[in-house]
Amino acid sequence: MSTWPPRTIIRRAAGLRTMESALIRSGLGPVVGVDEAGRGACAGPLVVAACALGPKLHPALANLDDSKKLTERTREELFPAITRIARAWCIVEIPAWEVDSLGVHVANIEGMRRAVAGLALSPGYVLTDGFRVPGLPAPSLPVIGGDASAACIAAASVLAKVSRDRTMVAMDTDLPGYGFAAHKGYSTAAHTAAMAALGPSREHRMSYANVAAARLMQRDPVREDRLVADGVGEMYTAEVRAG
Repeated sequence: MSTWPPRTIIRRAAGLRTMESALIRSGLGPVVGVDEAGRGACAGPLVVAACALGPKLHPALANLDDSKKLTERTREELFPAITRIARAWCIVEIPAWEVDSLGVHVANIEGMRRAVAGLALSPGYVLTDGFRVPGLPAPSLPVIGGDASAACIAAASVLAKVSRDRTMVAMDTDLPGYGFAAHKGYSTAAHTAAMAALGPSREHRMSYANVAAARLMQRDPVREDRLVADGVGEMYTAEVRAG
C-alpha cells in the first residue's frame, strides 16, 4: 500500500551526516549549516559562519565535531581543511557597537542572514543552530545542538570559533591589559578585574550589564575605591604580574 505524499526514508549515515544526507537524497541540496561564536562574550565581535560541505564527508574532516568539544589545536587544524574542501563558506563579523545597537539576538539573526547571502552558491536548504532565522533565501530548519548533529553546522562552528579567537588575539595586541587573548572577551574574573581597573574599551559591548557597571564605577571614585578595597584591584595586579 502506497502513501502520498511519499515519505523520506532517513537511513543511518556516518557521524554527523544523517540529516544532511537525507536532505540531499530528497533533492534539497546543497545543504548549508550556520553557527555563531561570541554570543555570550561581553567584548569583541559576534562572528557568524555559513558552510556547505560536499555530499560525502572528506577524510580530512574525520575529527569534525562541535567546536566546543574540540581542542584549540584540532580546531586550528580543521580550519584550513574546511576552507579548502567546502563547496562554499562565508564568515561575517558583527562588531560590538552593532551588537549594542541591534541587541545580541537580532544581531545573531542578521549575521546568519549575511553569512548565507555571502556564499558563492545558492543553498537548497539551511540548517541553523538552535533557533529559527526568518528571511533566508531557502527553506530552513533550526536544529537544537546542531553543531553536534550536522556536519555542515559543525564546520560552520569551527570557522566562526577560530576566526573569532584570532580576532581576539589581535585585539589583545591593540588593546593590552584586558587579557583578550586569554579569555576571548568572556566575563571571567580576570576580565572583570581588568575592566574595573582600566574601564571598558571601545571593543566592549556597552549594553551588557557588567560592562555598564564597570563604566559607572569609572565615573564614581567612591565605588571604585570600595571595589579596590574588596580586593578586585589587587587580584588584577597580581594576574598582570603573573602573566
